[in-house]
Amino acid sequence: MIFLHAFGTRYYLPAPLFLYLIGAGAVVFVSFLLVLPRRVHREESALIDIAPASAGVSWPGWVLGAIACLLVAAGIWGSQVPGENILPTAFWLVFWVAFPISVAIIGSYWPYISPLHVIAWTAGRRARLPYPRSWGFWPAVVLLFVFESFELIFNALTTLPIVTAVIMVGYALLTAVMAAMFGAEAWLQRGELFSVLFATWGRLGWFRFRCPGRNGFLGGLVHPFAPGPDRLAFVLLMLISVSFDGLLATPAWKSAKLALPGILKVTSAYDALLVIVFVLLGAFIWSLFFSFAAAVRAVGRIKGSSMAVLAGLLPSLVPISFGYLLAHNLDYLSINGQLLLPLLSDPTGSGYLNLFGGADYEVNKDLLPTVVIWYWEIALIIAVHVAAVILAHRYASQKARTIDLGRRAEWPWIGAMVSYTMSSLWLLAQPLIH
Repeated sequence: MIFLHAFGTRYYLPAPLFLYLIGAGAVVFVSFLLVLPRRVHREESALIDIAPASAGVSWPGWVLGAIACLLVAAGIWGSQVPGENILPTAFWLVFWVAFPISVAIIGSYWPYISPLHVIAWTAGRRARLPYPRSWGFWPAVVLLFVFESFELIFNALTTLPIVTAVIMVGYALLTAVMAAMFGAEAWLQRGELFSVLFATWGRLGWFRFRCPGRNGFLGGLVHPFAPGPDRLAFVLLMLISVSFDGLLATPAWKSAKLALPGILKVTSAYDALLVIVFVLLGAFIWSLFFSFAAAVRAVGRIKGSSMAVLAGLLPSLVPISFGYLLAHNLDYLSINGQLLLPLLSDPTGSGYLNLFGGADYEVNKDLLPTVVIWYWEIALIIAVHVAAVILAHRYASQKARTIDLGRRAEWPWIGAMVSYTMSSLWLLAQPLIH
């Protein structure tokens, strides 16, 4: 199995890394200066922040459900070598990485093809219990943390075909039980991980698919998120996961790992340590952005709590989350994605099948030159931060008491954007230059 996010070769930057970081930060700052004088129509954006839940099931959902069943069968009865069985690649690469990218580009089409919607509406057309208000989006937050941990921390175990199969079956059963208890609509809108996740990514995509907003990229981000810690934690966790994965690739972390006491180098103890670091990183980024939001509120004299201001500014972080998701996984998609060619020909890894004639295909780890990946990452990170600056400008201009206060209120947030641009490019550069 090809290592996650592995680059084919080491790349020597043609200029010192700090020059790239300063240049990228400068571009974002200049974009802020260009956007700052731009007037924005002062109007209230409606608070509509729930995932669409189609009232029924669709035939694409049944078809994908049947395909999922075949993949689970391959995972259980096929080869248990991850690179020889189609299930780990289909789930962890296609569904977990490539599918969110497609939703962020196209829009939230998930409810129209989702086999989980088929399960939920079949099991829970009528609610037996009211969905607890105190739960909010917390079930989706917990499930997102669990799946992120599966991918980033426990991947040596979770990429085993039979384990991936168990995860899929277990999640399908969880969906059926929760929908049967609280009704399909309530569970899909707030508790079911993938409905909430893809609805969040879908705000960025071109088409709305009955979701609020206008067609066009960023069209769904004119609406703020629900100003609760549950919803904000979900969106920030989407951003934190890529930063955490990048942190593990830094020389500083590798050196720290070598210096750990012997007991912490045991796999189970080390994995527990990573979970703790993941949680601490989440708490740090949460407090960091909350502090910037509080500064925006104070400077702009914006009515409402700092939590509400953070909820209004968080849509500007969704393009950034997408940029990091795509930049961080471009090499992973280009290398591990090639595994689909032999795996489609021999899904179970039996060694006897060659359905499409590609069973002997060998993965080309240098399919995308590292120089292309590096400059693509720079361009992408700068572009999504410029989009974030525009969205933040729109929010501050609408919510501040006056236009002048709105312009002043943007300065703390641009400080966050510039520093985040530079730190993120530094993290993305680590696998290339070390």
